[in-house]
Amino acid sequence: MQVHPEVREALAEGGAVVALESTIISHGLPRPGNLEIARQIEQAVRDAGAVPATIAIVRGVPHIGLDDDALSQIAWSEDTDKVSVRDLATVVAKGGNGATTVASTAHLAARAGIEVFATGGLGGVHREARESWDESADLTTLSRTRAVVVCAGVKSILDVGATIERLETLNIGVLGYRTKSFPGFYRADSGYALDWRVDTAAEVAEVMVQRGLLGTDSSALIVANPVPAADELDAELHDRTLTGGLAALRARGIRGKAVTPFLLEYFHRETAGASLTTNVQLVLNNARVAGEIAAAYSVRR
Repeated sequence: MQVHPEVREALAEGGAVVALESTIISHGLPRPGNLEIARQIEQAVRDAGAVPATIAIVRGVPHIGLDDDALSQIAWSEDTDKVSVRDLATVVAKGGNGATTVASTAHLAARAGIEVFATGGLGGVHREARESWDESADLTTLSRTRAVVVCAGVKSILDVGATIERLETLNIGVLGYRTKSFPGFYRADSGYALDWRVDTAAEVAEVMVQRGLLGTDSSALIVANPVPAADELDAELHDRTLTGGLAALRARGIRGKAVTPFLLEYFHRETAGASLTTNVQLVLNNARVAGEIAAAYSVRR
């Protein structure tokens, strides 16, 4: 792996570092604005007192932290593959470019010694999974990866209830950040309650410390941070668009890792860009909270 000098220095000094995924840059946000948003996400981490480490595969080399040239390449290149853990070795062996998912970002971040990770929403159990067996590799990877993942819950295009059940089965802890409701990505409340609430970054840092002392940190901890109320997608618009998007998905027979990019684009188009605004704001909010948690943990541990 190639670790950016700023990230390497921060890690060596026990400083605050936040890992960031790159799939949102290459596949989740439309060009050409995706590069500027990627920079804003990194700046949100910095403003919170931590060093951002965007993770990607660049010309066959896993990068932990990207300089501006590498960030631009991931944002604009047409041949950047969406890479989960199972794809990492192949992309590296072929010398390709890869944008990392939640699973592969968490995996590489853990290998680099980064414990806090910010993303938009987790992958999870897909609707109609009883027939398709379609479940994101994010879940199984997080069940065996030491990471604190700040996210806005799981995307509402998934089976949220089944995903929550799988998180429990896989021993992945969930903390609601200033909420007792599991967030629904575009909406602050998915309709499912949470057992645990924390209200400050310091509380999360204390949980992280105790996980280490008790030996319960071999799996991930989810910090479920809802989208700010002012940035939520209108409930009626959300529900109507989701229904239409799922119907379009079935009609076209789209499956696997193509599902999320298709539905995100469908939401963007059918909501006249409102969903993109929500997506960007929730990611920026997650990056800020993750930065605060990493800073609090660097002082506490």
